[in-house]
Amino acid sequence: MTMRTPIGRLRVVGLLEGISFLLLLGIAMPLKYMLDLPQMVSVVGMAHGVLFVAYLLAVAHVTFVHRWSLLKVLFAVIASFLPFGTFVLDARLKRS
Repeated sequence: MTMRTPIGRLRVVGLLEGISFLLLLGIAMPLKYMLDLPQMVSVVGMAHGVLFVAYLLAVAHVTFVHRWSLLKVLFAVIASFLPFGTFVLDARLKRS
């Protein structure tokens, strides 16, 4: 994976965003609600928010450079809202 191309940047940011989302859902949220430790949500939530915005910017960049169709853009945006969605997108990008 390389950060030199728009697709490469999208793949890297997508993987980081997906990991942060899983950490937020799988570790930070249970700690907050089961053990009353909200600090982790603040830290992981902020990181996830920044990565989410970076992911959307990377999708926009790829859309303009590679002239993605509306369907591809929609798939990429929906993938960011689903657990493991960005990993599925990464696999599809790697194949193409």
